[in-house]
Amino acid sequence: MKIDNSNQVHLNNVSANQKTGQPATATPTASAARGAQSAGVAVTVSTLARGLEKAARSDAADIDTQKVASVKSAIQDGTYVVNPEAIADKLLSNAQEMLKRTTS
Repeated sequence: MKIDNSNQVHLNNVSANQKTGQPATATPTASAARGAQSAGVAVTVSTLARGLEKAARSDAADIDTQKVASVKSAIQDGTYVVNPEAIADKLLSNAQEMLKRTTS
């Protein structure tokens, strides 16, 4: 969802004009254009976000590309076999692990 703040820019300009005694602009597009010109906002990235970015890059290095290629070809050939019991067991063990973390 995109959040449009052009109305807020217009309200800020009207408020500033009222304080200085200047007439308010009649068109919101004019104030939005001025807001776009002065849209230089300083942004800082926390050390946690930087650490997450580095972790994501290192996880990408841990991918076994040969295994991915073999699974991909097996799916394309129609020979890939899904083991529903193994999936169910893993789902249950993950759920139990999560429950243990929330109760601890």
